[in-house]
Amino acid sequence: EVLLVESGGGSVQAGGSLTLSCASFGYISSYLCMAWFRQAPGKEREGVSIIRGDGSTTYTDSVKGRFTISQDNAKNTLYLQMNSLKPEDTAMYYCAATFSPLCSLNRNTFAYWGQGTQVTVSS
Repeated sequence: EVLLVESGGGSVQAGGSLTLSCASFGYISSYLCMAWFRQAPGKEREGVSIIRGDGSTTYTDSVKGRFTISQDNAKNTLYLQMNSLKPEDTAMYYCAATFSPLCSLNRNTFAYWGQGTQVTVSS
């Protein structure tokens, strides 16, 4: 069974930083892709960033240069460092994982999801 648990969300002012964590109760090194998605009220869930088994990463354009995805295999934890936060970053953030190498920022390419952690950025 795959279990993903996010933490680290909160409320910050614009320009601030947060680091999200996703603990995997399983070996994250076994996943071929892990990712962060987000969903704002009234909007569809969108891909923020993915990290593949070879360490390569992809970011959606709106977070490039501000967010960094990483993982610590020894701790079975995925991270998302978020800097220079903007009000439009406000959303529920979800961790996702898949055993398939065919992953992208499309949510349909991920099979396993956490429950989410809320990020609120005020202006």
